[in-house]
Amino acid sequence: MPPPEDAYFKDAHPERQDAGQASAAMRWFGADFARLHPALQALHRGGGTLRGEVEVSTGSGLGGLLGRRLARRLGIPLQPARQPFEVAIEHAAGAMRWRRRFGAGGELLSTFRPVGRYPDGHWRERNGPVELRLGVDLADGGWRWRLLGLRAFALPLPRWPLRTQADKRVEADGRYRFGVAFSLAAVGLLLRYEGVLRIVPDPRAGPGQGAARPDETG
Repeated sequence: MPPPEDAYFKDAHPERQDAGQASAAMRWFGADFARLHPALQALHRGGGTLRGEVEVSTGSGLGGLLGRRLARRLGIPLQPARQPFEVAIEHAAGAMRWRRRFGAGGELLSTFRPVGRYPDGHWRERNGPVELRLGVDLADGGWRWRLLGLRAFALPLPRWPLRTQADKRVEADGRYRFGVAFSLAAVGLLLRYEGVLRIVPDPRAGPGQGAARPDETG
């Protein structure tokens, strides 16, 4: 049974105590970590915060009904449609955590644990009783999640009806653009949230902190 979501983060962050220790993301990507935009490298080396606005929308008809239910379950407020948004990214030796805060009061907490190595490995994202198995595609310095499997309350669920799209990239002006969408086969769009954020690196993580040792990048 996997450890509780907060088990990795109860104490001080291990990689901040040892500047030579690589983050989970650096270990997982290995040499391909260098393919990420420098700003994404900084976030996934020592953590940081993203701030800006997010726009939340749902589908129409049955898709809208299911999308509103999904938003409530995930803790995503639907009103106002455009609202302040913040993502805090933290790292421990064996995991990373994203804490998403919506201006209207909702919070979505995910813990990611790596399995194997890029490009054949994957990540397991846990959000309460739900666990997603996610592959990663890299292109133009950006990072796109690819849904490989889905479990709820430790039971496997069929993947084909649910379609997810999640990608992030850094634009030429340094802003972080992202989008997350959930859709269902034969129904269409359920829920989408997307925005453009400003990257605020963690001041406690220096530019070289968490640099991977040669034996950790293979």
